[in-house]
Amino acid sequence: MASSSPAASHEVYLLPLTDSGAPDVPGGYIYLPAPSSPPYVVRFAIEGTSSICRKGSLWCNIPEDGNTFQRDSYREYKLHPDFSQTLEIDVPITSAGAFAFYTTYSPLPDFTSDDVATPRTTRTPTYYIDVSPKLILNKEPLPLDALSIFSVISKFMGKYPDDWEKHLKGIGQRGYNMVHFTPLMERGDSNSPYSIYNQLEFDPLCFPNGEKDIMTMVESMEKNHGLLGLTDVVWNHTANNSQWLEEHPEAGYNVGTAPWLESALELDSALLKFSNNLRGIGLPTTLTSVDDLLRVMDGIKTHVIGALRLWEYYVVDVERNAEAVVGKWIKGSIIVPQNGFGGSGVGGLEGAKDWPLKQQADFILEKGFIGADELGPRYHRHVDPEMAAALLTVICGQYNADTQDSPSESTASKAIMKVLDEINLPFYREYDADTAEIMEQLFNRIKYVRLDGHGPKLGAITRESPLIESYFTRLPLNSTTNKHDRKSLALVNNGWIWAADAMKDNAGPTSRAYLRREVIVWSDCVKLRYGKGPQDNPFLWDFMAKYTRLMAKYFAGFRIDNCHSTPLHVAEYLLDEARKVRPDLAVFAELFTGSEEMDFVFVERLGLSALIREAMQAWSTGELSRLVHRHGGRPIGSFEIDEVSGNKRKNLSNGHINGEEGFKHEVVRKIKQSPVHALFMDCTHDNEVPAQKRDARDTLPNAALVNMCASATGSVMGYDEIYPQLVDLVHEKRLYTSPSSDNEIKIGGGDSGIGGIKKLLNQIHYMMGKDGYDETHIHHEGEYVTVHRMHPQTRKGFFLIAHTAFPGYGNSTGSLSPVHLTGTKAKGLGSWSLEVDTTEDIKQSIMADKTSLKGLPSRVTGITSVLMEDTADATILTIQGEFPPGSIALYETWIPSAEHSDGLDKFVTSGAENAFSSLSLVDLNFVLYRCDVEERDFSGGQDGVYSVPNYGPLVYAGLQGWWSVVRNIIHDNDLGHPLCNHLRDGQWSLDYVAGRLERLAKDGGFHTCLKPTEWLVERFSAIRKIPNFLLPRYFALVIQTAYNAAWDRGMDLLSDDIQHGQLFLQQLSMVSIQQTGYVKSSSLWPTKSVPCLAAGLPHFSTDWARCWGRDVFISLRGLFLGTGRYQDAREHILAFASVLKHGMIPNLLSAGKLPRYNSRDSIWFFLQNIQDYTNMVPDGLAILKEKVQRRFLPYDDTYFEFDDPRAYSTLTTIEEIIQEALQRHATGLSFREANAGANLDMQMKSEGFQIDIKVDWETGIIFGGSQYNCGTWMDKMGESDKAGSKGIPGTPRDGAAVEITGLLYSTLTWVAKLHKEGKYQYDGIMTSSHDKISFANWASRIQKSFERCYYVPLDTKEDQDFDVNSKIVNRRGIYKDLYRSGKEYEDYQFRPNFPIAMTVAPDLFTPSRALQALELADSVLRGPTGMATLDPADLNYRPYYNNSEDSTDFATSKGRNYHQGPEWLWPTGFFLRALLKFDIMRRKTKEDRIEAFQQITRRLHGCKKAITDSPWAGLTELTQKNGEFCADSSPTQAWSAGCLIDLHYDAKELSIELHKARAQ
Repeated sequence: MASSSPAASHEVYLLPLTDSGAPDVPGGYIYLPAPSSPPYVVRFAIEGTSSICRKGSLWCNIPEDGNTFQRDSYREYKLHPDFSQTLEIDVPITSAGAFAFYTTYSPLPDFTSDDVATPRTTRTPTYYIDVSPKLILNKEPLPLDALSIFSVISKFMGKYPDDWEKHLKGIGQRGYNMVHFTPLMERGDSNSPYSIYNQLEFDPLCFPNGEKDIMTMVESMEKNHGLLGLTDVVWNHTANNSQWLEEHPEAGYNVGTAPWLESALELDSALLKFSNNLRGIGLPTTLTSVDDLLRVMDGIKTHVIGALRLWEYYVVDVERNAEAVVGKWIKGSIIVPQNGFGGSGVGGLEGAKDWPLKQQADFILEKGFIGADELGPRYHRHVDPEMAAALLTVICGQYNADTQDSPSESTASKAIMKVLDEINLPFYREYDADTAEIMEQLFNRIKYVRLDGHGPKLGAITRESPLIESYFTRLPLNSTTNKHDRKSLALVNNGWIWAADAMKDNAGPTSRAYLRREVIVWSDCVKLRYGKGPQDNPFLWDFMAKYTRLMAKYFAGFRIDNCHSTPLHVAEYLLDEARKVRPDLAVFAELFTGSEEMDFVFVERLGLSALIREAMQAWSTGELSRLVHRHGGRPIGSFEIDEVSGNKRKNLSNGHINGEEGFKHEVVRKIKQSPVHALFMDCTHDNEVPAQKRDARDTLPNAALVNMCASATGSVMGYDEIYPQLVDLVHEKRLYTSPSSDNEIKIGGGDSGIGGIKKLLNQIHYMMGKDGYDETHIHHEGEYVTVHRMHPQTRKGFFLIAHTAFPGYGNSTGSLSPVHLTGTKAKGLGSWSLEVDTTEDIKQSIMADKTSLKGLPSRVTGITSVLMEDTADATILTIQGEFPPGSIALYETWIPSAEHSDGLDKFVTSGAENAFSSLSLVDLNFVLYRCDVEERDFSGGQDGVYSVPNYGPLVYAGLQGWWSVVRNIIHDNDLGHPLCNHLRDGQWSLDYVAGRLERLAKDGGFHTCLKPTEWLVERFSAIRKIPNFLLPRYFALVIQTAYNAAWDRGMDLLSDDIQHGQLFLQQLSMVSIQQTGYVKSSSLWPTKSVPCLAAGLPHFSTDWARCWGRDVFISLRGLFLGTGRYQDAREHILAFASVLKHGMIPNLLSAGKLPRYNSRDSIWFFLQNIQDYTNMVPDGLAILKEKVQRRFLPYDDTYFEFDDPRAYSTLTTIEEIIQEALQRHATGLSFREANAGANLDMQMKSEGFQIDIKVDWETGIIFGGSQYNCGTWMDKMGESDKAGSKGIPGTPRDGAAVEITGLLYSTLTWVAKLHKEGKYQYDGIMTSSHDKISFANWASRIQKSFERCYYVPLDTKEDQDFDVNSKIVNRRGIYKDLYRSGKEYEDYQFRPNFPIAMTVAPDLFTPSRALQALELADSVLRGPTGMATLDPADLNYRPYYNNSEDSTDFATSKGRNYHQGPEWLWPTGFFLRALLKFDIMRRKTKEDRIEAFQQITRRLHGCKKAITDSPWAGLTELTQKNGEFCADSSPTQAWSAGCLIDLHYDAKELSIELHKARAQ
């Protein structure tokens, strides 16, 4: 196992993993900067009980400091599950390269109440982390984006040192910092640099002293010329005359190593023979027309394709195979396929006798055929004779020479030959298709090379110039090659194929590219055969590794030639070898895979530093502008994704980096979405130059545009010099010349190329890349492109105007609108125009030079055509004079208002933690939240939330309202968002944010908000001066910083469990701050304003609708007790205790002024919360002795107003409150609501105001309610006159609701226990018949009767043991929702209320039955986030809630189906708590218990996504079916969040209990 204490680091790159173990990184590509000192770390963040945590381990091959990278050496980090924590594993990055990681784990099975076998350990796919190399030049870091690379074709450089040194000096003078050399090794017969004769010897013509010259040159390059070296590496092929091939022909593909190529070799040889015999068979040897070619093609069809009998490579030899099969049949030597064929005869084969012929053939092809997938020697394909004999036995019967009835050999032979002929049919079709393709490819290729105007027009067909390019190199026969089989001496040549699959070996067994003549072949290069690993070709792997290490010894970078055709595993191996020699190796490649997705595979697997891209590929100014945009960097004013605060160190759950005290602050960076990096060349060595492809004058603007890009850039020898055409790297024999090599280069214009301007451009590009100028704005207008590149912090930059010179636009200056650089100052660096003499005579004279490669006559002239006007708020650039194609103007820019002594970015993101450090939780409610209704309530209607034009109102007035919008803008870098446009239009948003807090601090009495206000004012003052195009970025920085500071302050004020918990738990906990605050229209007390808990926002935020007894006490345990807000919990308990009446607490509190007592369940949630308070709060039992002033008189149902003298005249302890509630229920309740009538509830019928509650003392269960009211949380009253539903509850739930029974039992057992311990003075109650019943006795009655009353058994035979009406049962294995309700079928409705009882009173339930019921709820009721309020199988199921619907539908009109199917979120918390509780009960091992937690984690995914995505930063009240959005739902509801905090608290307590149990 790996060490668990990596070195500390100030800088952290956060790498979260998903539940499946995949990196949760935008785009999926993980690209990290070069290693730093001290090392930064990659922090793997894994949810504590995600699916990969069971027996889980993270494996990565990132080497420890000082160790050599070994691709197959993975370190193991054990994952120690923890439900409430995020596991964090820090791995220091000490070297560059392409690293990999994966996880192994025991998969999480689907949940079932049955026992299941533990799944086998599995592993995730391998994922990659690419770390940029750290290049050093003259002891200074050289970032990849600061590279200016210069390509040279080495053989044209002359002889080292004299010729080379002068060219290297000229390259260095021009500001390039790396030279790309085509291969420097000894060349083969073709003289191409890429056809290497000997990979271990340098070219003796260039380097007489071999390796010694290379060593001297590389040292001189860096020391004297400021240049690093980059070389091509060629791994795919070797020269066709490489001598070592004669010793090792197995290094290539030949018929011995690749027998599937035999047919391709036969065809190639036959075509060459046909080419040599053209004259003899009367065919033309010089093609002058397509008719000539068609005659030749007819000859190929006859003399080559037909004569070769190529079909023999495809088909089965019928006679030979029939003979073999019949022979086995006669001997009775048959093989029946495994499991037979059905039936009872020969292996169950008798049914095959009646099969159609094709079915018999298909059977043989599937079960008994060899060679179907690849070609081999002639008649390579054949049947398994014993398997075919089994089929023949069925067709003809068994052979018996002793009986006359036995079928004859002739009969059997005919029968099997029919089957074999049928087998051959698809193979003949395959042959026909391939020969058609062969003819098509030959026709097109011959036409191109002999006839087409754009082709090479090779002329006469001779032995030296045959009709076709040979696909094979035939090694000479000599004493060395005579040691080998002759078949191994013909080796496949390398080449490329249009749109080929880069992952497929085109000479491999599954490819027919060489037979079908699809390869554009390089006849001077033999394709190398590596196989699957070194064991397949030891010499080749060792030889190429030596070559690779030699290159890495001297060169700082590689360009992988033909990378897309290099097998990935080969490139990985060889790059590993190179990085052993030079860990910080830069690796570049051109990829022609045909897709960005495949490019990405190569990039991440090989750790490519950049892909080579070329500006000369652009066919127009618009396309060139697009390429510059692609490689130019981020848009100016882009947002920073790294959060400045919120990085406080947490104690980690798995111990991997616990105990590190070396630093108190770390910079946590998110891994940004990164495109594949580019090496953007103005022109490459193998593509046409501007003088050929465009207008020679475009050399200057094209180069300038490339150098303005935020990527590595490059050029090629001949580009700056303006060579008239591409240099032919194979056939050209002249040597380079360059004015830059012979003269001192000065910045500016001059004759003979653009070297003087290139020097300036390279200097600017280097500086911008080194210092991080990564923001760019590109504008395209006609034939003009302007580029402004800028530093994201200092706001210094450079601005370019480029007038391109594409053909067809003449010499006109064209048109460019005046450029307004708002808020920007500029200094002109120069304007120049390029003129080139491209007359034909000049071109011809230059091309006629026998010894030297030269450029066209040219001159760069300074021009003064651009007027620069400096105004108060902008710099305006206007083209007034001539600015012809081929011209550029360059400026240095800066933004004075962005200049700050500390740096503007640093200033606006500093000091927030201190500024927000004194805020209270109630302060934070104002600072962060406040929906529109709350804001208007508190401000007397003066202020509301901010509304953004073309976007709409924010959800909150506080910082969360802004952050919910800004975070997505930052994530998407959405500079076109309406908020960004609004900020650019004016500074109203700044005024609102600061002004609101200022009013709150000064006028609202929240003086602690002064410091945050001052902080905001100072930051906004600093950014008010900057140009408006930058304001969105800096506004976002301020909001982000302030929001994070406020969030951090909130965390500081909550409990340790929250502070150190997962983000999801913290998000849930912030809802307690969101929902708890002051409003003027509501309070917990009639004459005292205190913060009170809203049921939800914005629907339940003010006045009577804010504070609901039921909602408060379903939410309180999570939002207050679970977060450490004990005083807030106490205040709410005391307030509701003070208004106890009828033994109930009000559902609607109305600050105690007009409380309404119509909820039968609220009192039981209230009592449960008092119980929770005593268990969770230190010295919590003390609350029982606390006294409250009573709004109404104890045990007296008289109603009077809150200002009546009797109100609040009596003191009662909480203990007495509890007792009164229990006693009043024990004796029964019957009252009509005070103030009953339309003024109290305009929807309810008169009968509904009557409240009746009684105890059935036989069972101990409390019954209540009627069909006219709805006294539980499912409280929707019918409202539609049109539908006839007014006054008829949607869900009356009268009788005994299952959750009330569970809560009652929980309370009774609790007080009984307290009494026994001497902590509660009462031992029981008195019934209405004056019987004394102890609490323990009452609880016992419930326990004995509970399952008999509520359980519906799976087996109908057990119905007699339960109170079940079998005729009404709709679903079995459930717990009834009600007992003895007004409509009997409602008892049996499957709803999500029983888990509430399970959670608070688990010992009422038989664990196995409980788990089965929960399993059913999991599959039937659970949605993505909420629980369906009714079984979808129920006839009353209506899952779409629309409160405004005014239809005639009795079930849904006016939203009567509120609780008849829509999915509510708060029951999810109770369901998961119950599931965890009962699942844990049956688990015996540590791993099994971890699975229980994992099952819960899996079911939280929807809620986690919902709270993260919600602009309200909360969980909604309800959704429609399957989690669909419900417009009428309150978007953030207190109990939705609170019940999930409960879950986390339970999980922690269960973990502690299990730990204690294991310790014992």
